[in-house]
Amino acid sequence: MFQIALYEPEIAPNTGNIIRLCANNGSQLHLIEPIGFDLEEKKLRRAGLDYSDLTSVTRHKNYAAFLEAMAGKRIIACTTKGSRPHTQIAFQENDVLLFGPETRGLPMDIIDATPLAQRLRIPMTANSRSINLSNSVAIISYEAWRQLGFAGAE
Repeated sequence: MFQIALYEPEIAPNTGNIIRLCANNGSQLHLIEPIGFDLEEKKLRRAGLDYSDLTSVTRHKNYAAFLEAMAGKRIIACTTKGSRPHTQIAFQENDVLLFGPETRGLPMDIIDATPLAQRLRIPMTANSRSINLSNSVAIISYEAWRQLGFAGAE
């Protein structure tokens, strides 16, 4: 199954929603520190609705440690600065879908270090800036899962 990575997430309820999402689509979640909240925060637990025991969540002390752990895997930068829509890539098992923090997105050095073909965006109208992080993760992860034949679904 594919994996989801959140680079320096800032808002507990978004991460809680993503934990719940990962439990439901079978993906593994990676949190890249620093994290802008306490993982024991009530809002995180409420949004995750006790799903944290149904998914694998791994913390990485920084981006370098994350890259080391992901060695050999294809990392796909999901960003408003992506070069193509999220539907125009052939997702592969074990792809890593990387998302930036809510208020600023992925840093340009990470985007620039990602091959152009692996920089995805969700299509939006011309005057839109971004979509909520947990919604973005849902949109792209379900497209990846769909392409993989909904492996593991009932």
